[in-house]
Amino acid sequence: MSSATYLAYDYPLLGAFWTMLLLFLWVMWFVLLFRVVADLFRDDELSGWAKTGWLVFVIVLPFVGVFVYVVARGRNMGRREITQARAQQEAFDSYIRETATGHGGQAGTADELHRLSEIRSRGDLTDEEFNRAKELVLSGHGAGHTR
Repeated sequence: MSSATYLAYDYPLLGAFWTMLLLFLWVMWFVLLFRVVADLFRDDELSGWAKTGWLVFVIVLPFVGVFVYVVARGRNMGRREITQARAQQEAFDSYIRETATGHGGQAGTADELHRLSEIRSRGDLTDEEFNRAKELVLSGHGAGHTR
């Protein structure tokens, strides 16, 4: 009898596993590539020439370029992403505050009381909650002032 060698593809389940693993690694590499390119454009400390150099390096030698970028500049990638996320959140919060108070300014007391009465009539506020909110509006500390 001859000795038989078994490969992963002799077993269909293992073949499916290897295919999924390779597909997963391929997708993850593309995710990393796009994060590197986004980080390049997000970084205000790099000059235009430095960004161009990194971009050419990442495009011409994709695997090496991405891994070298992550090793060389990866420490601050998360910080830049967090800074951008905070700036977007602050802009969103500012927009919501301006929209909630009406036209970027203070909403009239009558308008806020009308909104509160509509909310209470829908049953979303209890009488106690309505009275507390009404006192806040009448004392000048309405919803546009709290955070």
